Amino acid sequence: MTIGILALQGAFAEHGYMLDKLGAEHFEIRQRKDLERSFDGLILPGGESTVMGKLLGELGMFESIREKIQRGMPVFGTCAGLILLAKEVEKNPSWFATMSIRVKRNAYGRQLGSFYTEQEFKGIGMIPMSFIRAPYIEKVYDDAEILAQIDEKIVAARQKNQLVTAFHPEVTDNLEVHRYFLNMIR
Repeated sequence: MTIGILALQGAFAEHGYMLDKLGAEHFEIRQRKDLERSFDGLILPGGESTVMGKLLGELGMFESIREKIQRGMPVFGTCAGLILLAKEVEKNPSWFATMSIRVKRNAYGRQLGSFYTEQEFKGIGMIPMSFIRAPYIEKVYDDAEILAQIDEKIVAARQKNQLVTAFHPEVTDNLEVHRYFLNMIR
């Protein structure tokens, strides 16, 4: 099993460290030709969703990735990656628009509004959650499923081949969310 990690901007290296700990082969996707490699799953990391979206378009990668997701390739989006997958983004255009969720960007405020907590994640149990200028999911619909909430705000969801978290599991020592994603691929 091989995982491609979008490496245009943001916390991509940290996802690689988590996959290393789980023994999963991975590589960074930096340009269009990287998408020609064979891979079984995709991680869209945290960072700045607007910058990522623009770079995906400028580098000619946007449609190829969108097609892979629509054809069923498992994808895991954290923070900005969640925003990229959402069909609806408050006061902003959507990007891939493949997941039936409505998102509020920067919902927890500026960098100073970042925080850490522990909460229940469906199918895993209690896990650490680190939020950095994070969005949250205002609504899930169609067959999207809520996986975690904090104070009635949705912070993790899944719809078929798509997994999203508003928090950054890659900056904790807990491997369970990444393991959950790898199990989706298996």
